[in-house]
Amino acid sequence: MALEITDASFEETVLKSDKPVLVDFWAAWCGPCRMVGPVIEQISDEYEGKAVVGKVDVDANQEFAAKYGVRNIPTVLVFQNGEVVGRQVGVAPKNAYTDAIDSLL
Repeated sequence: MALEITDASFEETVLKSDKPVLVDFWAAWCGPCRMVGPVIEQISDEYEGKAVVGKVDVDANQEFAAKYGVRNIPTVLVFQNGEVVGRQVGVAPKNAYTDAIDSLL
């Protein structure tokens, strides 16, 4: 199950992680986000213990969405050592996300 990441937990969960982190910026009203959601959940299960996979609801948590220039959703960012190393805007096939994580493992 993907972690629910908030502005309050973002720094600890994402920026201070010693593992690669995939973050899905989404909103409940966003149709394409609902398409990406199940894929993110699958990835979360498959990479448990190897990578952190989480979701940020941009309606409730705007600080880090703004900080990382998330203008369209869904936007999936990949972090390594607190830095953005990958960005996918819009719906993409599952391997677009898993390849980004695999390259960091």
